[in-house]
Amino acid sequence: MEYTVQQLAQIAGVSSRTLRYYDEIELLKPARINSSGYRIYGKTEVDRLQQILFYRELGVSLEGIKDIITDPNFDALAALAEHQKKLLEKRMQLDLLIKNVERTIASRERSIVMNDKEKFEGFKKKLIDDNEKKYGKEVREKYGEEAVNRSKEAFRNLSKEEYEKMVELEKQIKSKLAEAYKDGNPASDLAQETARLHKDWISMCWGYYNAEAHRSLAEMYVADERFAAYYDAEQTGAAEFLRDAIVIYTKGKKS
Repeated sequence: MEYTVQQLAQIAGVSSRTLRYYDEIELLKPARINSSGYRIYGKTEVDRLQQILFYRELGVSLEGIKDIITDPNFDALAALAEHQKKLLEKRMQLDLLIKNVERTIASRERSIVMNDKEKFEGFKKKLIDDNEKKYGKEVREKYGEEAVNRSKEAFRNLSKEEYEKMVELEKQIKSKLAEAYKDGNPASDLAQETARLHKDWISMCWGYYNAEAHRSLAEMYVADERFAAYYDAEQTGAAEFLRDAIVIYTKGKKS
């Protein structure tokens, strides 16, 4: 079956303007233009639009979607299986948050006891999922499945007080790093205090501490622009400075 722009827009739940824009950027071209000048879409285009909308739902940019679906090795069936997996994970996250809200309402309306771990369960899972999406592949390649899974479990089991302490440590690290950077000496007392706070922070994140892994993470802060951007957001070079401070702090340490 074939569709005009208006017809396809209606069944897909998008605007006609969106489809025209996808044509302009060569993300979704019509199958043909009829004698009246209308864009006509067939089965291939409908299937491609479905893939585009799946990726959009997962937060992938239009440029990223175009790179994916125009790749000669693109496997539509494998992509659908991956979509299903991601959507199921998203549903689990939403179900957890809904359950969290329901229990919070119940605890206030009927004095049902809800412990602090339950209150933060949904939010902690979202942070874990977000980090997995951004850095999962690189971190697993570098540290292995066991270390990553152990870190996730440690984070899930953080109490409200521990979670708040971790957030406060993160703030202190950024504040002290900014001050230490002005001096320009990664071996200074303030820079080393920043490195120690960073050790405490990652120990809470990982559930353990290893000096070699700490140094390795610090190198990633410089080598990977996504990590570097976090610390360089306010001062270019801060990530490299922190790396140097951590290398000095961990020198000679094994654990």
